[in-house]
Amino acid sequence: MKYSKIPVARSIVALCVAKDIKHVVISPGSRNAPLTIGFTHHSNIKAYSIVDERCAAFFALGMAQQLKKPVAVVCTSGSALLNYYPAISEAFYSDIPLVVISADRPVERIDIGDGQTIRQKNVFENHILYSANLYSELVLEAETKDEKLKQKQFEAQKHNEREINLALNKAIEEKGPVHINVPFYEPLYDTVEDVNAQPLQIFPEIKERFYTAKQLDPYVKVWNSARRKMVIVGVEQPNAVEQEFLDKLAKDPSVIVFTETTSNLHQDEFFTRIDTLIGPIEKDMNRDDLFLKLQPDILLTFGGMIVSKKIKAFLRNFNPKNHWHIDPKKAYNTFFCLNKHFETEVNSFFSEFFPLTEDIESDYAAFWKDVRKKRQKRHEEYMAEIEYSDLKAMQLIVPEVPEGNIIHFGNSSTIRYAQLFQWDKSLKIYCNRGTSGIDGSVSTAVGAAVSLGEPVLLVTGDLSFFYDSNALWNNYIPPNLRIIVLNNRGGGIFRILPGNKNSENFDTFFETVHNLKARPLCEMYDFEYRSADSEDTLKNALNGFFEKSEKPRLLEIFTPRKTNDEVLLEYFNFMKS
Repeated sequence: MKYSKIPVARSIVALCVAKDIKHVVISPGSRNAPLTIGFTHHSNIKAYSIVDERCAAFFALGMAQQLKKPVAVVCTSGSALLNYYPAISEAFYSDIPLVVISADRPVERIDIGDGQTIRQKNVFENHILYSANLYSELVLEAETKDEKLKQKQFEAQKHNEREINLALNKAIEEKGPVHINVPFYEPLYDTVEDVNAQPLQIFPEIKERFYTAKQLDPYVKVWNSARRKMVIVGVEQPNAVEQEFLDKLAKDPSVIVFTETTSNLHQDEFFTRIDTLIGPIEKDMNRDDLFLKLQPDILLTFGGMIVSKKIKAFLRNFNPKNHWHIDPKKAYNTFFCLNKHFETEVNSFFSEFFPLTEDIESDYAAFWKDVRKKRQKRHEEYMAEIEYSDLKAMQLIVPEVPEGNIIHFGNSSTIRYAQLFQWDKSLKIYCNRGTSGIDGSVSTAVGAAVSLGEPVLLVTGDLSFFYDSNALWNNYIPPNLRIIVLNNRGGGIFRILPGNKNSENFDTFFETVHNLKARPLCEMYDFEYRSADSEDTLKNALNGFFEKSEKPRLLEIFTPRKTNDEVLLEYFNFMKS
């Protein structure tokens, strides 16, 4: 087996392998050659070559999201590293273990005019769990007799090994991005055979906090006396919460549970489509009375980011008396009333909390379940009569997705349309909601498809797809990947938001009107291509779309640009009637 001649490169590879990092995404370069040599020649590492660093980082993020283990990305020095930042910020806010390893120039070469040289030290400090800034290591010949040089090399090596350990452990322990910046002296390509690298090992320490009955007692008393309790669940991994706890919440007459498409939680009594309940109230003449009736005494939240802007606006204007959040790592004051962070896992909390609680009489859940039933009837009536549009296209997609599929949604309007429908319980649903950007949606889905080999569907808008189309520029895309692009020829989300929609300025600088089509990209990247521009052609295009194939498939759905917003906005008017 070949190894780099540079000790620090060998240490990085050895410690990644020791900590069960098996997937490394490498963007070609020269300064990172010692790392590339080490990773690509190691039998326990699966290495991927992806040229575009932004795509490479999101590809790795998609893999780590599915594997629930750290995945490393490796790049050369200079501007290459900065292209990782969008994925790093997403990993930071979505708690995904991404290990960024960047090659650098020795410190004395920084800011003297060398090419591809920037200030890489702590470059991600606002969105990183740990920054390991390693020392340059001179490669000493075995016969050297300079004891001072030997001592310096020894000290640098031990510093580096400790920093590498601390960085990798932080990614494992706290589930987030870390950065290892390693400066290399030339020569970069020299190798040695069968060197047994045995760097210092510091084992990760997974800590879990538990609460005693005495600690929980004040909160139990508040819970047991509250007649209106609301639970909201943000982004969650599938099967993250024990079903017995979900059933317990569902049976409590004083509790209503709001979940989102990205929550991946299923219980028949839960409210799965928040906006179909809140949106019509916003337009009701008795708006304030209804919101006061919905206003909870206790708001209990867990999971990641919330998609619905409507529930955020409601709770910010009608604050609960108590907002408690359960998460071992962090709690955001999303509604400006957070007064307790339970720093533990959700299952641990419920296993300790629920035996101390009791159900009380309340009509809270019953009242809103009756409203939900009426809303569902109006939803069905509206969907039966609407014209062809984004909303209609999504309605036609929902029943066609095979059971058990993984779905990735693009951001902006796509995920919001998805929130209005009931998806099959067997589906595993994801969306990059950490920063909610359109960048990286395609790359993340591709990484997910590669990591597990399971069928993956990406449903995305046109701008998000074209923005990240370099995601298709690699040799790893499996034939079970399916992409659906809702092409409304612009940023449809901006037509939904308030603003002047009938001006040249709006078309160019907000909606970004275009006439691009995905067919040429499919020809270039060897995808099977289908298209639709009406309800009938869409039904035909979906026929057999998910069946096994020798190539990945893409379906481009063209929808009327100036109709979509009218259909969606009228939806909420219709629902309140």
